[in-house]
Amino acid sequence: MTLPTAGNGQARSWREALAIYTRPRVVGMVFLGFAAGLPFLLVFTTLSAWLAKAGIDRTTIGFFSWIGITYSIKFFWAPVVDRAPLPPFTRILGKRRGWMLAAQSTIAIGLTGMALTDPGTSLANMVLFALLVAFGSATQDITVDAYRIEAVDKRLQGAMAASYVLGYRIALLTAGAGALHLANISSWTLTYLVMAGLMGIGMLTTLIIREPEHRIDARTQALEARLESTIGIEGKSGRGARLAAWFSDAVISPFVEFFQRNGKTAVFILLLVGCYKLSDITMGVMANPFYIDLGFGLDDIANVTKLFGFFMTIMGAALGGVLVVRYGIVRPLLAGAILVASTNLLFVWLAMSEPTLVSLAIVVSADNLSGGFATSAFIAYLSSLTNTSYTATQYALFSSLMTLPAKFIGGFAGVVVDTAGYASFFLYAGLLGLPAILLVLVIHNHHAGAALSDQ
Repeated sequence: MTLPTAGNGQARSWREALAIYTRPRVVGMVFLGFAAGLPFLLVFTTLSAWLAKAGIDRTTIGFFSWIGITYSIKFFWAPVVDRAPLPPFTRILGKRRGWMLAAQSTIAIGLTGMALTDPGTSLANMVLFALLVAFGSATQDITVDAYRIEAVDKRLQGAMAASYVLGYRIALLTAGAGALHLANISSWTLTYLVMAGLMGIGMLTTLIIREPEHRIDARTQALEARLESTIGIEGKSGRGARLAAWFSDAVISPFVEFFQRNGKTAVFILLLVGCYKLSDITMGVMANPFYIDLGFGLDDIANVTKLFGFFMTIMGAALGGVLVVRYGIVRPLLAGAILVASTNLLFVWLAMSEPTLVSLAIVVSADNLSGGFATSAFIAYLSSLTNTSYTATQYALFSSLMTLPAKFIGGFAGVVVDTAGYASFFLYAGLLGLPAILLVLVIHNHHAGAALSDQ
């Protein structure tokens, strides 16, 4: 794995970098991002509001959050999406678009089932339909990520990520505030039927876009043959041997290939994947309680975080995409890690000063700008780690690893606040960003040294 500087190694002009957002496949990612983001809140906070209005007790509503585990374990069936056909979808549309349309259809069916279910009388059916939506959504994530990586070369991944973030954020507003407003003036049934219909945006996009090219290079084929030979199934026939060969090629080979390609650096790469979002996610756990404890009202928090948060995240993501095109991955990746850690110092300042709406807007704007920037750079980096022969499997693993350590450590955020106060907590959250900064430098220096030794 290398950390490219920019395409052919030369920095591109600003005009070339900005023009990247006019490319059809980059524009198409806005609509695929919308389709990916729409189901998420509909099986989480929006569904929780519906259940609460229906008189479901809080304990049961809490159990519904376990539906989210589906997103965390998607790497288990990612090899199937990567290698197995899905008749007739894959025969007609191709591997990526076929699985994508099937997943989107599953989401639409699940949302329709939820719309036609009364949680007060058929709670078990609501659980089943919500699980169907979550499964379809997680599968769609796998296919959209694989498509995004395979559709364009590595230098465009930052722009693809920025477009995806824009569509995803619009979907969150639609399925969050939009769904709540619609339910308030009409009904939950109509609301979820409308959301099911909006999945048509993603389905139409899937039918319009072109299937990316799929290649399994000679080196990967040789690796798979060696593994089959080691297991003792090479050249054998029979159903058991074919199943074992598929498991070796689709499940074992992606992991072996990653460690073989990256050598000793693979450990540092995986550490970086697990550490990069530590500061950002840990800080986010206590953000809203912090705003409330400062004395801000819910309306003020909503207006500032939604208004400034939305636009600054989009601006940051777009800027990150442009800089990846112009300067390559490594410098924006490093800058993103530094910015995310540094913006925690603004929260320290906010905790120690007299809070005003202006100071809140400044801090929220800086936090979301840096978060959007870092997200584009990091998605581009994760995309560069994959072998296109195993895109779905390897990226699903990386995206799961990206959040699991941060979610675990973030669980102790309240303990730190209760023990040391908000100012110390935000300083602690900022320090959690130091490992990511150091690991980016270590990996970059390793590849720079390897390049020099090869000359």
